[in-house]
Order: sequence, then C-alpha cells, then structure tokens
Amino acid sequence: SLSKLLALLCVLLPAAAQAEGVPPALYRAAQGPELAAQIEIRADGHFDYALAYGALDEHAEGLWTKTDTGIALTTQPKPKPPEFRLDHQGRAGDAPFALLVRWPDGRGIAGVDFRLGLADGSEITGYTQDYGWRLGDPEKGKPVWIELAEPMHGFTSPRFPIAAETHSMTVTLVPNDMGVAAFDGTLFASGGEGAYLLHHPRGDIRFRAISPRS
Repeated sequence: SLSKLLALLCVLLPAAAQAEGVPPALYRAAQGPELAAQIEIRADGHFDYALAYGALDEHAEGLWTKTDTGIALTTQPKPKPPEFRLDHQGRAGDAPFALLVRWPDGRGIAGVDFRLGLADGSEITGYTQDYGWRLGDPEKGKPVWIELAEPMHGFTSPRFPIAAETHSMTVTLVPNDMGVAAFDGTLFASGGEGAYLLHHPRGDIRFRAISPRS
C-alpha cells in the first residue's frame, strides 16, 4: 500500500544519507572550542588522527576500509593497553591501610580512582594523591580487595585481593601505548549537511572536511 511504501521510505532515506562516501580529505572537529581534533583520510588507504581535549591527548594511525555506511578505521600496529601492576603488599606494622599508585620511575600519581571493598561487604571510593592514599578510620573495616581506574584514558585494573595481614599496597601504572586510540573498525561516516561523524568509543565527534587529499 502507499502508506507502507511511505513508511519504508522514511526508514531508507536516512540510511541512504549515511551511506554517502567519505572522500580522502583532511577533516577537522566541529565540536566547540574546547575540543581540537583532526583526521586525515588518505587515498592510499591510511589515516592519521589526533585529538586534544582538556588534559586528554590521543592519536592514532592505521588503515581504513570501506563499509556500507562510510569507512572503518583500524589502528595499526594494534596498541598495547596500559596496565596496573601490583608490585608490593606490605605486611608489617599496625598503621591503617595505605595505597600508592606510581609510574615506573617511582613518581606517585594523583587522580587514580579506586573502589576498596571491606570485609563487611561495604565499599569505599576515592582517588589517589601523588603521595598516595591512606584509610583514615581503621574502624571502618578490613580491606579485602581493591579496583583501580584511570578515568582520563578509560582503563581499569583487575580486582586485586588484599591479604588479611596487608597494611600497604604499591601499584605501578605501566603506560605501554597510553594515548594511542585503539580503533578497531571504528566507523567514520557522513552525518548529513556536510558533516561527518567519528563514532569514537567514548562518544560521537562531529567533523567537517577542510581540504582534499590524494
């Protein structure tokens, strides 16, 4: 029927708009003054990407392939994600539980989020300073596990168990390829009205073409 045909067209027309090609060009973010980003799509099948947003800086390079709705970006070589490495559990003294998160060179790291599980089933959340963190009130309960998260780049630790006699814990944040965006078939496609959308794992970013690329 005509009504069914019109309903079908309403579904297909937006999809057709999204299926427009993404020509080789330099694209710049059109997302407001706080975010600066660009993607260079080259005709040889390679791309370069860079983003700066507040304290976050990331970049990537790799290959792109055509899809039904645009192109898919894949970082190459595949980046090795950062990791939290448990280096030490102190087992002496009666001081309240203390946590230190550090870089491989020994410098303490501020701003690492944590969840600390207690023996009674309750949890404490907080974040580190560069000199660490200490459980201010030992009467709150005995820590039995901890999870860490680096919010800027969005990665987390496994749950580390805390032994009954442990009074301090040192964890090293090994950066590996921190700051390299791990695109794995990430879609870059037309967003209509001359805009293009990067479906970034942490949220869509709108771009516009600046100049063609060969």
